Amino acid sequence: MSLDDSTANPARGTKSDFADDFAYTGDRIYLNSASVSVMPESSIDAMRDFLIEYNSAGPDSAASKELVTQKIQNVRSMISGIISCSPDEVVLTQSTTDGVNMVASGLGLGADAADAAGVIIRGMEHEHHANLYPWLRLAERGVRIRSLRIDRDGLFEMGQLASLLDRQAGLVVLSHALYNTGAILPVEEAGDVIREHAGGCGFFLDAAQTVGCIDPADCDVSRIGCDYMSFNGSKWLCGPMGTGLFYCSREAGRTLDPIMIGGESATLHDGDTCSGNGESGHVRGSSGSSDGDDAPTRPRLALKDTPDRFQAGFRNYAGVAGLEASLKYVTGIGLGRIRAINRNLAGLLYDELSRMPGVTVYVPDDPARRTSIMSFNVDGTSPEQVVERLARRGIILAVRSQGNLEHVRASPHFFNTEGDMHALLDALKRL
Repeated sequence: MSLDDSTANPARGTKSDFADDFAYTGDRIYLNSASVSVMPESSIDAMRDFLIEYNSAGPDSAASKELVTQKIQNVRSMISGIISCSPDEVVLTQSTTDGVNMVASGLGLGADAADAAGVIIRGMEHEHHANLYPWLRLAERGVRIRSLRIDRDGLFEMGQLASLLDRQAGLVVLSHALYNTGAILPVEEAGDVIREHAGGCGFFLDAAQTVGCIDPADCDVSRIGCDYMSFNGSKWLCGPMGTGLFYCSREAGRTLDPIMIGGESATLHDGDTCSGNGESGHVRGSSGSSDGDDAPTRPRLALKDTPDRFQAGFRNYAGVAGLEASLKYVTGIGLGRIRAINRNLAGLLYDELSRMPGVTVYVPDDPARRTSIMSFNVDGTSPEQVVERLARRGIILAVRSQGNLEHVRASPHFFNTEGDMHALLDALKRL
């Protein structure tokens, strides 16, 4: 049977322990969690329940404010437990991209022509756009961007990083795991090198492809030594779109300017000095002339403490409720158990794809050095054709790039089954 035929999906095989929690997906085999994961029904229900309760209480009421505050605190607490930080170092955003831009725009690199501090990134066009474009824009402001050379898996030599860490290094930017090859970078070792060779250099980590799919110990920011970490809730944490998390250490937060400001992130004080929660900011206006002893004093802004200083405006509160439910769900299963399941599924795919004639696999050979991402190509068929034909049979993958090379990317998660892997392999044999 040709994959060009629009037919029902092949049998999924053995039912997973979690199939009932994702029953609404039907017979579809979803293998694109590295982009956006499906959500458990409990999270969808939680969002609906929140909206009903929120509206019943009155969106602008003390009861609804208490409800929202509790949801936010719960999410911060659970995230802090996963990445080993303080809850007040967790900022709620909309996406991984938000966190990247907070650092790229908030550090003030390039604002002073005399400031020679530059950015060290990995692999240039091999990097995900969200963790490349904000840094490249800094180059237009005179910031020096230096790139680490990489091997076929996207990895670099620590000696090379050490050689670039001179007085002109202001920030090192790395992805924790790569969206195209699934390679897990040795970020803890990189953190050690950064502290040894450039104690004042900042360290930003894009963790979109790790938090929720690898062992929590490997996402421990105190071990990694990063100043900032950004990831989202809609990939491996199985949360809703429009939810993101940004870790900013207390110390780093004092030198990072918010790129947005509002009543949620700052307060206004009259007089020449400010007191209370936050630090004195720039003068933003005047209630009258400032000349003369009797003139009105100019109001001054005081930024609130982290995390509030980085959260101007309302949040996606229904999304926060859904993320809270998803976090309870995945931590209830156990992130270590999820990692074991994912390694088994990816290992099955790797073994079979590596033996399949005409198929080239683009991931690290060592299963300990990769996530569940499995990227490959099929001779004689473009990645776009493979993905399109599989989608007609209800098998959902993605096309991604590795520099100038496009390939098919499968990214199974714990709710997938070995039967799903065999269904994909069988379909590929009929291309």
